[in-house]
Amino acid sequence: MATVRQQIIEMLRQKDRDAREISQHVRIREKEVYDHLPHIIRTLSSQKKKLTIFPAQCKSCDYEFKDREKTKKPGRCPVCKSERIDPPRFRIVESGDRVRGS
Repeated sequence: MATVRQQIIEMLRQKDRDAREISQHVRIREKEVYDHLPHIIRTLSSQKKKLTIFPAQCKSCDYEFKDREKTKKPGRCPVCKSERIDPPRFRIVESGDRVRGS
């Protein structure tokens, strides 16, 4: 049986997903998904692969959190102060590949 990180990696190779979708599939808390992501990034770099992060976006004003370093979902939009935020999505690609959003 595969480890949690191996299961997450396999899921993200197939399709982009957010932390909630990942947590439901591998049956862990959403917060734990975010704890695994830095380790997955290191694992992928040795395999010549990359974790692509599609940034979170405000549902109210469409602000995109492009420059955000953290992988977690932001709490509030800096422009309109709304808390209605679409979470970031993740996908694994080969280091040279380019991926378009979902």
